[in-house]
Amino acid sequence: MRTIEGLAVAGNMRDRKRKTLPAREFQTTIVGMLGHDLRQSLHVIQGTYALLRSRMEEIPQQAWLDRGERAATKLTEQLNCLVDAFYLAEHDNTLKASSLGLGPLFWRLRHDNEDTALQRGIDLRAISTNTYVVSNPVLLGCILRNLVTNAIRYTEPGGRVLIGCRRKGSEVRIDVYDTGIGIPEDQLPRIFESFTRLAPGLCIVRRALEMLGHRIEVRSVFGEGSLFSIYAPAVTEL
Repeated sequence: MRTIEGLAVAGNMRDRKRKTLPAREFQTTIVGMLGHDLRQSLHVIQGTYALLRSRMEEIPQQAWLDRGERAATKLTEQLNCLVDAFYLAEHDNTLKASSLGLGPLFWRLRHDNEDTALQRGIDLRAISTNTYVVSNPVLLGCILRNLVTNAIRYTEPGGRVLIGCRRKGSEVRIDVYDTGIGIPEDQLPRIFESFTRLAPGLCIVRRALEMLGHRIEVRSVFGEGSLFSIYAPAVTEL
């Protein structure tokens, strides 16, 4: 994949306190950002089924059912963002890292997202692995869940999303790759700015990365796909 630009985020643990928003401010900003979107999704769902109920014989039912289903999927993603945000804020000072097997985590990511991927006609795969890293299972799961959700959302039917990992010296590179629409060159340097509406889940990713001290690199080709790579410490002895 040709690289537009590489980004490194949250690589310095000493700067974590300075860069991270206070917990309550983080919660308030997330709620404010997603509040309107949550109401909008609910209104779409309510309107869809109200129309189906009142005009069953007059409108193309499948089109409206698809519209309602898309809104319900978006609502689930938004609620996940809120839950993740409150978890991160509440556990900001109680983070515990331990040995974490990536194999079961990858399996859960594939299992939890395979229905959505199938509905969109996307081939979602997770590479089996026995690799272990030093991380927090909830935070790393939160990061990868948001990356996989975004990958599926921005990949066209017939495309692929792949989850895998590779040992890189003392670290493990955890990859989420997609053949989606890619990120325009002018937007790539700003995708991890706080609370961007380009992909709201990425502000959750940034917060979790800051707490873990892991770093991320992003490579993308507009119109061809993206690769998000998380670098976590490898477990040397089990």
